[in-house]
Amino acid sequence: MSSDITLFVNPAAGRGHGSDAARPAADALRAAGHSVRTVLGLDAADALRRAREAVDDGTGALVAVGGDGMVSLALQAVAGTGTPLGVVAVGTGNDFARSLGLPVRAPAAAARLASRLLADGAARTVDLGRVTTATGPRWYGTVLASGFDSRVNDRGNRMRIPAGRFTYDLAILAELAAFRTVPYRLVLDGRTVETDATLVAVGNGSSYGGGMRICAGARTDDGLLDVTVVGAVGRATLLRVFPRVYRGTHLDHPAVTTYRVRSVTLDAPATTGYADGEPLGPLPLTAECVPGALTVLAPPTAVGEAPR
Repeated sequence: MSSDITLFVNPAAGRGHGSDAARPAADALRAAGHSVRTVLGLDAADALRRAREAVDDGTGALVAVGGDGMVSLALQAVAGTGTPLGVVAVGTGNDFARSLGLPVRAPAAAARLASRLLADGAARTVDLGRVTTATGPRWYGTVLASGFDSRVNDRGNRMRIPAGRFTYDLAILAELAAFRTVPYRLVLDGRTVETDATLVAVGNGSSYGGGMRICAGARTDDGLLDVTVVGAVGRATLLRVFPRVYRGTHLDHPAVTTYRVRSVTLDAPATTGYADGEPLGPLPLTAECVPGALTVLAPPTAVGEAPR
């Protein structure tokens, strides 16, 4: 295994702390005897091209420094290659890191853990979701979202002021004002289900949005995707049920239906899909679980939701 490590850095992660986190991470890796190179990129496409070049050149590991968006980009470079992925989680949500029991907002500790696992040959494999989109396949590690939550993302992305978390909160309020359910057609391992739904989420991992456990039972090692369908509910019910998502207890609500499948096709009018917080494009979209698609530098004991 090469001692060369590639840091794949999002400088804007964690409201600009990505660059700050890269230095202690690099220092910890060098102290462990690794040579470290850094990949930034002029934009996402350029960064991904450079990351793929590092993988093709035989880097010992690709270590993503940032949040779930940066991890998502890194997955496109390492999935299916056997090159280990390390994660220095310094973003806003960090759901992927939490699902694997990795340190969050502790860059030196995360880098030391990655180095130790690499030295011990203790990298392990986990499942990934793979989505068929209009531009080709895309890998994801956490949750594919569609419906109310994806419309909030759509609206937030269109808003120009104000910035930050307040934009997201305003987008939620605006979507609640325009709240509606939409007719979905789901194909679950070949079985068709038609239903009106508030949202449908497809989890390889259990959470999104910084700890919202929408697919609370999902595991990254079972070869299956967890599908959570929130049915046709009113605004008042949605507001009552929504806080339960952080505990995962919403799955007991009578309006919520869950499935475990190897593949699912989602179709609904005027609905965008997002995976790992990144837009995939309009439905229909097909997602499948690919067992063992990712080699990751993570503790062997954490295979589902991280301990709390």
